[in-house]
Amino acid sequence: MIFRKKTGTATRPAVCCGSKSVDDQEQGQIAMPSKVQTSTPANTMAPVGPYSHIAMAGEFITIGAVAGVDPATRELAGPDISSQTKQILDAFEIMLASVGSDLDHVIHINVFLADMADFAAMNSAYADRMGHRRPARTAIAVAGLPKPGALLTMNLTAVTRD
Repeated sequence: MIFRKKTGTATRPAVCCGSKSVDDQEQGQIAMPSKVQTSTPANTMAPVGPYSHIAMAGEFITIGAVAGVDPATRELAGPDISSQTKQILDAFEIMLASVGSDLDHVIHINVFLADMADFAAMNSAYADRMGHRRPARTAIAVAGLPKPGALLTMNLTAVTRD
């Protein structure tokens, strides 16, 4: 993604995603993210497909879609949207800690709901678990989810604490 930086009357590209501005680059001070590192912490649910839950490049972290599965039992945390929402946010906390971050450093969360009628109940559980934190968020109704019985999944983008 390229953002434009206006300088005088000309508009020039400015680099996004942690790199320095074009002006800094012209001075030879380019800060590029390192290669992508992937992981799935042992104390979280196993992915349901051939992927890792976490991908990280430099300070940027993405966590792929997570369902409300209790890693100890490998079953959904409960049949209701509230217990599944809280389990997902608990899993996010563990995953973020494994890569030097936390819920205070989340930039954006996507919520994928099997039924938009669950939106209010999900919001309540989300607000309880997230507390004062209010990252950007998108909620989307979907036709189905990979985990049988799952009422929602979420993914997120975050940065490290440093």
